Amino acid sequence: MEILGFMDSLYFFAASGVSEEGRMSMLAYLGCLLVLGVVAQWTAWRLRLPSILLLLLFGFGLSYFTEVRIDDYLANESALLGVVGFFVAIILFEGGLTLKFSELKEAGTPVLRLCTWTVVIAFILTSLAAKLALGYHWQICGLLGAILVVTGPTVVAPLLRLIKPRRKMASIVKWEGIVVDPIGAVLAVLVFITIKEGGLGRSWDDVVLALLKTGLIGMGCGLVLAKLAEYLMSEHLIPDFLESLFFLALVGVGFAGSNALQHESGLLTVTVLGVALANQKKVSVKHILEFKEHLRVLIISLLFLMLSGRIGLDELGAVWGRGLFFLALLILVVRPASVFLANRGSDKVTVKEQLFLALLAPRGIVAAAVTSVFALEIVHAAEVFPESGFYAELALQAKELVPLVFIVILGTVTFYGLLAAPLARRLGLSDANPTGVLFAGADPWIVTVAKGLVAEGHHCLLLDTRFEKVSAARLEGLRALRANILSEYAEEELDFAGLGHLIAATPNDEVNSLAAKEFAHRFGKANVWQITPEDAGEHHSKAVASHMRGRFCFYGGPKFKAMEDIVARGAVMKKTQLTEVFTVDDFRATHGDDAVILFREDAEKGLRPVTVNGEGIHGPTTIHSLVVEQKVPKRKEG
Repeated sequence: MEILGFMDSLYFFAASGVSEEGRMSMLAYLGCLLVLGVVAQWTAWRLRLPSILLLLLFGFGLSYFTEVRIDDYLANESALLGVVGFFVAIILFEGGLTLKFSELKEAGTPVLRLCTWTVVIAFILTSLAAKLALGYHWQICGLLGAILVVTGPTVVAPLLRLIKPRRKMASIVKWEGIVVDPIGAVLAVLVFITIKEGGLGRSWDDVVLALLKTGLIGMGCGLVLAKLAEYLMSEHLIPDFLESLFFLALVGVGFAGSNALQHESGLLTVTVLGVALANQKKVSVKHILEFKEHLRVLIISLLFLMLSGRIGLDELGAVWGRGLFFLALLILVVRPASVFLANRGSDKVTVKEQLFLALLAPRGIVAAAVTSVFALEIVHAAEVFPESGFYAELALQAKELVPLVFIVILGTVTFYGLLAAPLARRLGLSDANPTGVLFAGADPWIVTVAKGLVAEGHHCLLLDTRFEKVSAARLEGLRALRANILSEYAEEELDFAGLGHLIAATPNDEVNSLAAKEFAHRFGKANVWQITPEDAGEHHSKAVASHMRGRFCFYGGPKFKAMEDIVARGAVMKKTQLTEVFTVDDFRATHGDDAVILFREDAEKGLRPVTVNGEGIHGPTTIHSLVVEQKVPKRKEG
């Protein structure tokens, strides 16, 4: 009901922006897109749903209730496809920036198979499924088969954020989603060439030439632009305030320039550009990645809202029955067969991992954009050669491709989005709500705290650079690694499965502040904590700026030395159930003011550190505390 009320309010807002011609103004339409994008993303976050699903539904609803589409504000469909293409290029570039070759140590073989054999098998099986379910010409079936081998970061990234799989599976899915996108686009180009030339026999030379040109231009331009950017950044020839804009322009030049030289090679160029920059060692591009990630959320919201709004009920109704049959074949037959056949005999992925991959292949914007491009090309060919009955028949079928692919996108996002997270948890490949703790530091008081948490079934990982501290923690049965919390290893190679919080608790307050700032991107600002520093409460000219720190943890704000002292006096971890009868005041009266309340736990949000002011500590809840056990004196006999 709240959503319906919001839609009514949005409708009145849109109506207030109607121009004299009776059509919503461009400004009002863009305002609706932005508001709907934020509401869809926020609602998905709150309800733990795939954001893409809500974006598709909201976009369709906006078009249905206002009868307005993005096409109403653009000169022609080519303009829209150009904008969509550039947006997709930005997303693929950002995705490439996240691909580290170090991830391929354990995921390399599965990624290679998914991007080669799986693509080939999926292409063949999808083409056969299209022929069976849709009855199209083999040329159109082949084109559809090529387009639908892609998954893509526009849908995979939000799902991974929802699923939170273990590091190996996240790497495999991420690499496949980003690398297969340009492969699918190139494959679609090759199929289109055979359609245009009238058959594979006549176009074999053109196909080979196009493949070579696409590979050389895409790889070459991507590497050259990466080297250029690396040189300019290392020589500090780009001022800081222009860096984000510079990379945005670089993506635009690479994408448009490559496409001008060879059709659809631009996606390969920007992907190679991102991967090359991510794996060079001269300059840091992390700040660029963070900017692009924020831009990606905006772009994904706009793209799905705009493109879903272009589909009408009449267009969907024309292909609805056949589309659902085709969708069922893709989900239940094509993807599982492709994954299991491609990984047959491999010892690099378990059966459970293959099952997870077999049930995760959502289609996204690249499929929609490429479909629109080639459908338009086929219709244009029919107009150029009106005497050709062959092209005329292909054009009729090509016009159904866009709503058909929309059904595939909506269906796969819904099915995989709702199934993947519980499936991953059932297979032991992810945690539903990771609330374990990553401790920066392994001092004795941290070991005591971590032991208490582990004894209650919580995940803990300790990082420290001091060998003796790590060894002592391991002797206590804890997971501890000798590593710097600020190292590239800690950020890129650690498996964070089961961990939902960082507590920076080294003896160095500046290191703690830096760690909190660095890991806010991974865990979220709400879940990044540090032990209260010595300069807390000092004048702002002496204390570290608040935005450079994490949240201060533990009730009362004990500092590092205080935590050392209470453990040295024999404090132990104690779990206590607070109720409306036994309150936190009763707890303190029982155990004294020395007791330090560290964590609270409940069924809804799990384990989380307590804030300095003790916000929210009231029953019913469970608290974990450091308590100095009071020794009862022995009674004298007699």
